[in-house]
Amino acid sequence: MKIRKYLIILLIFLGMFSLGSCKDQPKTEKIKLAEVAHSVFYAPQYVAIELGYFEEEGINIELINANGADKVTAALLSGEVQIGLQGPEPTIYLYNNNSKDYLINFAQLTSTDGSFIFGREPIENFDITMLKGKSILGGRAGGVPEMTLEYVIKQAGLTVSNNELTKDVNVRTDVAFAAMAGSFLNGEGDFTTLFEPTASEMVASGKLYLLASVGELAGDITYTAYSCNTKYFEKNKETLKKFMRALYKGQQYVWTHSDTDVATVIKKQFKDTDLATLTSVVKRYRDINAWCKNPIFSENGFKRLQDIMIEAGELKDYVDFEKLVDTSLATEITKK
Repeated sequence: MKIRKYLIILLIFLGMFSLGSCKDQPKTEKIKLAEVAHSVFYAPQYVAIELGYFEEEGINIELINANGADKVTAALLSGEVQIGLQGPEPTIYLYNNNSKDYLINFAQLTSTDGSFIFGREPIENFDITMLKGKSILGGRAGGVPEMTLEYVIKQAGLTVSNNELTKDVNVRTDVAFAAMAGSFLNGEGDFTTLFEPTASEMVASGKLYLLASVGELAGDITYTAYSCNTKYFEKNKETLKKFMRALYKGQQYVWTHSDTDVATVIKKQFKDTDLATLTSVVKRYRDINAWCKNPIFSENGFKRLQDIMIEAGELKDYVDFEKLVDTSLATEITKK
């Protein structure tokens, strides 16, 4: 009887200990994160996922490749996802069309354009003015990569048009983004722009020659950022701070570790890309300072983005920074 009594007491004690342990465990919150594309350009985000930084904050990330800013925006407005990663330009268009139901930008990931200019032959000391009288495949009309390309061409004193009648540079927008490398190899255009990892793959193949970085020529731009709808932002500030703390750790990691280290960490996100290519891509983005060192949204970069949009004729007037951006949460978590 005594043994049975002791066993019962022991089981009760173990049960209480188990319950206490469960109470000490942080509550896990699921966040659906829609990204505009799946790219090494967003390496700090994938580092935060793969190294468990979000889990440490009690966040379970469900990553969704929306394949387009329009789809990211729609998912945010409908509440299908909580956070979106895309260029800030859709938030500007949305606000101008409906100032009551719009999106707030609260953190920044990349700080410049991620595309590169390629030619069929190597050109020493390439200068953007060498595009005069030539055509270049620029991507989708009105997309930020295409608008940024036009911006740097115009900053060099050249005029731009989207047809063959131009006297300076014909920025072609008739070739789909995914088909640009193949079309250029097949003889379309005199030059082309490409993103990674296609850029590194083309360099490794020896078929095309990298001539310049559009990002280096364009300077600081709020190129890719995180946003959410206004209702979610107001009701979930503590969650957003947890999200940014994890992201901040990822941003710090990419700047304090080697190209190979970063490539190795994110390899699971890019199973079809070999480690050598991934390492090359990481190095190329590091060399142009593509990644922000913290999640604080840049006011100067936001103005540069609107400069580009206005220059391209896609935006008439500037939108106030304070209307579409909130830096308070990011500033708070980076001070600690």
